[in-house]
This record gives sequence, structure tokens and C-alpha cells, in this order.
Amino acid sequence: MAVALLLLLVVGCHYFFSSQVRRGIVYGDQPRNRLDLYFPKSSDGPKPVVAFITGGAWIIGYKAWGSLLGQQLSERDIIVACIDYRNFPQGTIKDMVKDASQGISFVCNNISEYGGDPDRIYLMGQSAGAHIAACTLLEQAIKETGEGESTTWSVSQIRAYFGLSGGYNLFDLVDHFHSRGLYRSIFLSIMDGEESLRQYSPEVLVQDPNTRHAVSLLPPIILFHGTADYSIPADASKNFANTLQRVGVRAESILYEGKTHTDLFLQDPMRGGKDDMFEDIVAIIHADDQEARAKDAVAPPRRRLVPEFMLKLARSISPF
Repeated sequence: MAVALLLLLVVGCHYFFSSQVRRGIVYGDQPRNRLDLYFPKSSDGPKPVVAFITGGAWIIGYKAWGSLLGQQLSERDIIVACIDYRNFPQGTIKDMVKDASQGISFVCNNISEYGGDPDRIYLMGQSAGAHIAACTLLEQAIKETGEGESTTWSVSQIRAYFGLSGGYNLFDLVDHFHSRGLYRSIFLSIMDGEESLRQYSPEVLVQDPNTRHAVSLLPPIILFHGTADYSIPADASKNFANTLQRVGVRAESILYEGKTHTDLFLQDPMRGGKDDMFEDIVAIIHADDQEARAKDAVAPPRRRLVPEFMLKLARSISPF
């Protein structure tokens, strides 16, 4: 909560008052079916797009948590769509996946109207959002291999999936979350009961022979994680990447030594200067764009947003 309040203070003005942010775009008929768009200053030519699902332990997620990411990526000529979704107890995981899918569909089918390139859409999720996004991507692939399934977007429209500090095998995480305060009974309620853990464990589901065709449709998957993450251990990303590779998916895990669950998403971006994960993501998005890579090479160091002592204080008292 302390880190979230710090984030609100630092980026709140940009979020609420910048002409480069369009808030609350409706993508569905539920109260939380809204998304925010972050635009680059330049409007020359269609821009690559990141559709982002924020974290929040499936309980406190909110689209504005992605405002720092949106602000920074837009500085590198990338449009960011931060997709909101129902939290528990307003909804359970099936509702969250449904909302995420509708939000992604809106981006895929409408982003060209906002200056985005529909052929360069990247899906990204952080923490619980990484899990929701991975579930959504796999569910969509399964739908596309079924008979008579009606779909409004396609996995083929996603250039790559970025998972940040996510958990992908719920069987391995139930006890861990319980020990961290997300008690088993609550977590199982969020996940629609113990019998649904397999359905919402992407690492388990991709190993099912019945999903082989669906798995073959998945885009490249890159998983980012800090080795000092005690909210969701880094093994969650390493194991999922290894499993994906074994079933033929282009996947890798990129680990950042000594980084915690919030370092990669909050403290490091606020610290300014060189941010390894941010640069890794931008390099992947701009890999085929020589002009964008040239601009990245001379981009000025990002400014520090808060003093170091505040970041250390936030890190010391953060429950994540």
C-alpha cells in the first residue's frame, strides 16, 4: 500500500491531467470494463501497442496501477492500453479472464483508430495480471482450435507475451500464498474452487496432450522475474518457460539478480537512469524498427522521480 501511495503521488498529475492520457474508455458492459490509453507525443505513423493487465493479488487490481509503465513506454513511442477488470469478490477468475479477453479484443479491433498498429500488439501482465493474461491467451488459443467457437480476436494478433513476476502453476503456489497471508480458503474462492486450479494453471494446461494444437498457436513468451521476489518466487517463471520450451513454444525467462516483486515494476522505474527490464522490453518491441532503435540508442537517461531513501522505506514496509 505504501508503494501504491508513493506511485499515486509521483505520477498522479500525469495520469489525471496529461493530454497524452485518455482515461476510462469503455470496452464492455460491466462497471470495471474500462481501459486507459497512454499516447506518445509524436503522432507520425502507427505505433506499436502494449495491452497491459495490472496486478493486485486478484483483489486490488486497478488500471491506474499501470500509469508509470504507460508514461515511460509512451516516451519511447509506444502506445499502452491499461485494461481494468473485476476484482474479487466482485468477480472470480473466470470473470477476470472474460474481462481481460474483452479488453484485448477492443485493443485488437479498435487501436488503429487511436494511432496504434494492429500488426504490432504485445500483451503484458504483471503479478496477478500476468497470471490472468496468460490464462486469457491460452483460453483464446483453445477456443480457436474448437469447433463453432465464436471469437472476436485472435492469438495471431499478439506479437509476443510479456509476463512480469507472474505465477503460472497454482498447485505450486497455494501453500506459499497461504503463508504470505492470502489464505487458502480465500484464494480457492478467487479461483472458483480447488477443482478449477488445473484450468487456471497455464503451466499445467499446456502439458495436456488435448491442448497440443492450441499450444502451437501461442506467440513468443518472455517471462521477467526478480530473483529476490518473495511474493511469487522466480522459479514460477523459470519453470513455466522450461515447460513451454518442452512443448515447442518459443519461450524464455529473464531473471534480474536481487530484484523483488515491486523493484522491477515500481522502485526501479522511479529510480530513473538505466532500467534493465524496461530496456529489454523496448528492445524486443523495436527489434524490427531500425529508426526506433536509433532513437532508443540516444534517448536521455530517465529522470529520478523520488529520493532513494523513500524507495528504500517503501521497499522495507511493502507487503509485496
